[in-house]
Amino acid sequence: MQHEVDVLVIGAGPSGSVAAAIIHKAGLSVQVVEKMRFPRFVIGESLLPRCMEALDEAGFLPALKAKGFQQKDGAKFVWDELVCDFNFSQQFTHGWQWTWQVPRADFDKVLADECESRGIDIAYETEVINVVINEDGHSVTTVKQKDGTTDTIKAKFIVDGSGYGRVLPTLFGMNNESRQHTRKAVFCHITDQHRENYVEPNRIIIGVHDPETWIWVIPFSNGNTSVGYVGKPEFFELFPGDAEEQFRALLAANAVLAHRFADTEFIWDQPRSLQAWSSTTDTFYGNGFVLTGNVTEFLDPVFSSGVTLAVTSAQKAANLVIKHFNGEQVDWQKDYMDIMLRGIDVFRTYVNAWYDGDLFDIFFSEQRDSAIMDKICSILAGYVWDERNPFVKNHEKNIRNLSRYLRSLKNV
Repeated sequence: MQHEVDVLVIGAGPSGSVAAAIIHKAGLSVQVVEKMRFPRFVIGESLLPRCMEALDEAGFLPALKAKGFQQKDGAKFVWDELVCDFNFSQQFTHGWQWTWQVPRADFDKVLADECESRGIDIAYETEVINVVINEDGHSVTTVKQKDGTTDTIKAKFIVDGSGYGRVLPTLFGMNNESRQHTRKAVFCHITDQHRENYVEPNRIIIGVHDPETWIWVIPFSNGNTSVGYVGKPEFFELFPGDAEEQFRALLAANAVLAHRFADTEFIWDQPRSLQAWSSTTDTFYGNGFVLTGNVTEFLDPVFSSGVTLAVTSAQKAANLVIKHFNGEQVDWQKDYMDIMLRGIDVFRTYVNAWYDGDLFDIFFSEQRDSAIMDKICSILAGYVWDERNPFVKNHEKNIRNLSRYLRSLKNV
């Protein structure tokens, strides 16, 4: 572990790895510290095409392509017999038209290993326990290693990509309550031996179980599939028993899942659950540091915004850090936080519109307009900063008005 560097990156996940790779490519010295040992599981297995721009700039695409992850060309939303199918090749915004569906343990390790292959040191099982930042922005960070010993790292700048660990917001008292409602997810990686019996067997499916509960089905190239239910915590009280009994009851509660996964085996020892994952913070930057990824804000898994916001924020922050070291003036509020908040707010509108039913009116309407759906497809591809798209620029107003209009047609 380096004890004196230009930039300390906290977290070796996608956000930290992208930031470290871009900063290191500019000739700055980088030390990454990571609390966990890789590979390790995290949620967020369906990427968006906008991710590819950040992964490309970081130089990760060749290593990722070599891994053979499942290609993702769009997403299919299903409610009983109703289907809304988005293909990224039809989106309004010019950009990437595909991405991947990934077991995150494998995906994150590819990124971290690629960083190490370039000479970036990653200290695993190393926890940040204290940070002191001087007036000049230089810092002294105390870390604790697996054996309990402590060490210090001096850095001229810190990038916090610690994800759910939220290191700097916790140490500096910056955490805020999220505006999102509390929801719970119960999920597992399972075998999918009947996959080929279905049309487009490798497509990601977002299924509506009931108006307040939805299901993800994310097939991987290794033959396994991630399946999860998301809903209000009280929904899961309807399915008693231990973790395995509850999950098998959830599979049986949906006709399609019951048929496809009738004799499935669990890849994990038992299903897992997450609850109250949404989080936010007062500011995304400060003297000598910047926050990236889930440390800034995490909304909800429904439109897979997590990894996109993680790597795009890391891409933006890394380039601003480089400008800072080049002696250029950086307006962190205007050039970083305001930009990231615009994208977050667009995603927030679509997350809220999903849960309040407005998107149901749009996605499952018989009166869908293809030009409008192409614009919405761009948001679902992660292009939430393209203000040429009216469903980005006036996202809340246009979604609400479109929903009301289509609902009125249905009621005629």
